[in-house]
Amino acid sequence: MSLIANTQTTAMKHSVIAIGLDAADPILLDSWISQGHLKNLKRLREMGAYGRLSNLEYYKAETPWTTFLTGCLPHKTGYWAPIKFCEGAYQAEKIEAYDFNEYPPFYALGDDYRVAVFDMPQSKLSEDVNGLQVLAWGAHSPQTPSHSLPASLLKDIHKKYGKHPALHKDHGDWWDKAYLQHLKQALETGIERRVSICRDMLQQEKWGLFLTVFGETHSAGHDFWFLSQPDNPLYPYKQGAGNSMLEVFEKVDQAIGEIIEGVPEDTYVVVFAAHGSDNNTTDVPSMLLLAELLYRFSFPGKSLLPAGKPGTPVPPPVTSPQRLNWQEEIWRRVYHPNPIKRWLRRWASDEFNSQLDRVWRKLNKGSQPPLLSCVSRPKGDLVWLPVMWYQQHWAQMKAFALPSFSEGYIRINLQGREPQGIVKPSEYNALCEELTEKLYQLKNPRTGETVVKKVVKTRESADDRDPKLPDADLVVIWKDQPADVIEHPDLGRMGPVPYRRTGSHRARGFLNVFGPGIEPGSSLPDSHSVDLTPTLLELMGAPIPEYMDGKPLVKASVPVS
Repeated sequence: MSLIANTQTTAMKHSVIAIGLDAADPILLDSWISQGHLKNLKRLREMGAYGRLSNLEYYKAETPWTTFLTGCLPHKTGYWAPIKFCEGAYQAEKIEAYDFNEYPPFYALGDDYRVAVFDMPQSKLSEDVNGLQVLAWGAHSPQTPSHSLPASLLKDIHKKYGKHPALHKDHGDWWDKAYLQHLKQALETGIERRVSICRDMLQQEKWGLFLTVFGETHSAGHDFWFLSQPDNPLYPYKQGAGNSMLEVFEKVDQAIGEIIEGVPEDTYVVVFAAHGSDNNTTDVPSMLLLAELLYRFSFPGKSLLPAGKPGTPVPPPVTSPQRLNWQEEIWRRVYHPNPIKRWLRRWASDEFNSQLDRVWRKLNKGSQPPLLSCVSRPKGDLVWLPVMWYQQHWAQMKAFALPSFSEGYIRINLQGREPQGIVKPSEYNALCEELTEKLYQLKNPRTGETVVKKVVKTRESADDRDPKLPDADLVVIWKDQPADVIEHPDLGRMGPVPYRRTGSHRARGFLNVFGPGIEPGSSLPDSHSVDLTPTLLELMGAPIPEYMDGKPLVKASVPVS
């Protein structure tokens, strides 16, 4: 007996099964397919149409799923990231998923379409979905609670199939072998359970849309990248470990075949990725080094990370960290003017240092301004991001780095916008130009190459206060070469520090669709990921809202009555 009750289906043009592969990179998949791996994905390409997708080059990690869910670019939704700078205070907070008040999830189609959504990341439950919704069963960084409609459905799934063992437990470090082994097993178990749940749901009725997303590909890309790709700087230190990332993707490939086995001929099957992955070029620069650079820029002669001299020999990469998480490894390197505390920070246990931090906060509570030559770790959900350790100095800085999961984000401390702004509106453009010039001067001393690909200015002037603009005034897009150390001719060397996750995102995806009227082996034109949503609606025979920014990439055939 199935745990999902049968209900009468509403008449529809076609049924669509949409399977997302979270952060599965098309270049990587092409390589593995050419090597004889991923046989089901290869077969699906031969059966239908395939095309590459691109996405925004900045905020590329935080926006793709909201763009997919709404069919709108972030300039329209105003949603740029799950972390929001609190205007009027020098603070940042987690807001998680978009609220969908202005633009609902595209599958909230009312009574005319039966829809089942299983484990869609960064979404919210909608009363306008006629069918089933299960969120945060096993998605990577779901940004939404674990819940369902009907409310009892998730509990029933947990009882029959079990929980996903990697949910909220896929955050670790590349040097922690026990974590990597556990994660691989957890992802494979999750894939097996996902297949059973999806097949059960698909057997209940012919859904107008069945949508699921494999978060396992996202988790594997972050943590197993260096085990798979020889051009990763940590690949030589994998110490004989296998290719866990390929093994997880092969499990996903097998799972796709099992999910779509026996689907009716009049069903469209869509496999897609809204964004991709590659070597991690963002974590270390965006989460740490950019904050240090702006600190040194605002306070000449001061530094919180060891300030190496440009032109001197570069220490080797940090390949044997002593702590079991990245932020503790970084914290033990941060300067403190008190030599005893500096020694304890470097050599005492993490628990001892945490208690010492609490004592230090109490001793310095209310001191204004805080010492320029030290930082303390604030409380809150974002304390693990080193960029937040500089928060106590933001009010005194000309510009400061915002917390990020992707590119480097810079906020100008603007008079009239920030509570203690020190940059006059008349100086805004000049400061943006000065920072941009300095960013382009940054080099990786290991290679001698510059590290910044592009700096995007998000506002035309200081007067632009459109609430739908991103929090950052400048967005730093890093080049594709990972860097554990950077240096500036005037501001000195920053690092080396340990690498964090070994894979990060790229603004590229793909679409593969087969079904009635789709020519086997055909190619789709290069398009934008915002076109995914109207394509699914077109295949369903559902109306495409005028507000959507994309267009259908294929035409649905007229069903035979």
